[in-house]
Amino acid sequence: MAERIKKTEQAWRQELTPEQFEVCRGKGTERAFTGAYYDCREDGVYRCACCGSELFHSKTKFDSGTGWPSFFAPMHEDVISTKSDDSLGMRRVEVMCSTCDAHLGHVFEDGPQPTGQRYCINSVALRLNKKD
Repeated sequence: MAERIKKTEQAWRQELTPEQFEVCRGKGTERAFTGAYYDCREDGVYRCACCGSELFHSKTKFDSGTGWPSFFAPMHEDVISTKSDDSLGMRRVEVMCSTCDAHLGHVFEDGPQPTGQRYCINSVALRLNKKD
């Protein structure tokens, strides 16, 4: 696992766009079907928009019909962390970057095989490094 990154709120505000800050640091959610990657089919590696850690490979991306990029597995289990999220009157599992604690989205148990997982991730929390 990469070395943990901790910054002040002010430092994050200076580095991120207002939407990135709201989602990644404030645990917000972008509107469905509006993000840059929800319908992206390009090959490459999706990295954390905050710290650049490799999170998901395009080979694990699938169309969930939800309007957010969805993946059935992270690059490695240790690149993300999860915790229970009972906000909005429902029980969900929050997904965060293990390196910088950025809020990425949520994981659900209704994804395709081989994992059965659906990592529903905000586009604004990601940066795609396209395969050459």
